[in-house]
Amino acid sequence: MGEKNLSSLPSGNLERIEALASCAGAKLSDCYQCGKCSAGCPMAHCMDLMPREIIRYLQLGLIIPAFRAKSPWICASCHICSVRCPHDVNIAGLMEEVRHDADRRRIRPVRNVSLFTKIFLIPVKTWGRSNELVMTALYNTSSGRLLQNFSYLPKMVTGGKLHISPDKVKDTKSVRRLMDNCKREASKN
Repeated sequence: MGEKNLSSLPSGNLERIEALASCAGAKLSDCYQCGKCSAGCPMAHCMDLMPREIIRYLQLGLIIPAFRAKSPWICASCHICSVRCPHDVNIAGLMEEVRHDADRRRIRPVRNVSLFTKIFLIPVKTWGRSNELVMTALYNTSSGRLLQNFSYLPKMVTGGKLHISPDKVKDTKSVRRLMDNCKREASKN
């Protein structure tokens, strides 16, 4: 990470970082940089900063570099990092809060992640579960990459990996109601 003059940090960052950590239910001072979170992360090979480095940046008051990192956007929210943490720091929750806060500030270092999230929820709200074919078609047309991964389609359909007609859950109204409640609660924050 290199040396950092801590006396030159912007004064407003501490309050923002404390609020972010509080929303995630994480106590940054409990992290002593053991690296177990990073060692267990299944997405670490794709990240520009390891989970422990994101925490360290926040501990040092470096919120903007944490927001600009691709890692919170790549995080699979599998919670392996949080489970492995010897001090029970909610690292997965912290990564999610960093992603949400960065998104609110329109800092999006990974292209089309917000678009993918919105599109992922369309089939879930419609049928109660995701449908890869519909989701891929919607994403490709919305992102302007219509034929992206098109060459995989025939083999995936014949191999039974993609279903042309979407499967439905029995009570799609309950799924919609649950999603609407979540959206309503999220808009309160």
